[in-house]
Amino acid sequence: MTVAPGDVLVIVPAWNEAENVGETIREIRAADARYHVIVVDDGSTDATGEVAREAGAEVLRLPFNLGVGGAMRAGFHYAHRNNYQAAIQVDADGQHNPADIAPIVAGLANADIVIGARFADVGTYEVRGPRKWAMVLLGRALSNIAKTRLTDVTSGFRAAGPRAIEQYVDYYPAEYLGDTIDSLVGALRSGLTATQVPVAMRARRHGVPSKGAFGSAVYLLRSAFALLLAVTRPGTKKTYAAASTQHTQQEVSA
Repeated sequence: MTVAPGDVLVIVPAWNEAENVGETIREIRAADARYHVIVVDDGSTDATGEVAREAGAEVLRLPFNLGVGGAMRAGFHYAHRNNYQAAIQVDADGQHNPADIAPIVAGLANADIVIGARFADVGTYEVRGPRKWAMVLLGRALSNIAKTRLTDVTSGFRAAGPRAIEQYVDYYPAEYLGDTIDSLVGALRSGLTATQVPVAMRARRHGVPSKGAFGSAVYLLRSAFALLLAVTRPGTKKTYAAASTQHTQQEVSA
């Protein structure tokens, strides 16, 4: 399945990102003006929504902060209702390079979900200590479930094809890491397929990351818990036949 740029919805979850979101949108539009950009303003208390609208994005305003999972779920509902063939998350802080949208979306020719992987021999992005251990552990566990090598399962820079969008509408958790680990496990257990495309991560444009040494240790523990929760959840309502190269949807049970 190939997807034309005009059929791609770029979902930008944003919470108090007034300093960053305007430039992020301008970069996305510069990458390809045919992308439709929607900013999910996740209950911001600053001018995120106004800045996004002035930069040319459509803005979906949530009444209060739901977190990335809740914001992305709203974005996938929008994509499904408007029959987009692909939806891709781009963070508002500028760390995702919009130039990588095209190769990630192109990967949907081979899978239902394509992850922009930060640790696949491209770029200089690096993590250490407990956070790195967590990512290695999660990558190995999810690779076994996906039956393909995945090195960066916590990356939010990922695209979904039509079957994945439909599955996300039915099941997309809002809990911690639910937008990455839990959603991926749920999709794989429903019969969807995943792959990855190497990307280079950039530094946050304004503001500072929230993870220090203590935060990284907490991240390790919470990641392990999130994985345990994901693999022990009951199955989702829908299952899909093994994906063919044409990605013909075959819902086989409910």
